[in-house]
Amino acid sequence: MVSPRWVVHLPFTASDLPTARRFAAALARSVTFLPEVDAGETTVSAEEEQGVRQRVFCDLPLPGGRRCVRRTDHDGPCSARPPR
Repeated sequence: MVSPRWVVHLPFTASDLPTARRFAAALARSVTFLPEVDAGETTVSAEEEQGVRQRVFCDLPLPGGRRCVRRTDHDGPCSARPPR
């Protein structure tokens, strides 16, 4: 049986969507050592439009069962490793 999933809502301020995505990406990556965290599903939304979520990571499936860890708007090919 699969455990139920929960979502944490942690409001923060950002000047625009790209800044919000960068903050969310840094926060998500900082807790990836926890096996319960699915960082690839990270989204952000404007406070007044919480039903309209913007993805932070590409998260497309890759060969071998891994997923792309690059940002949604990345250039070039998908990768299982973040760019340096």
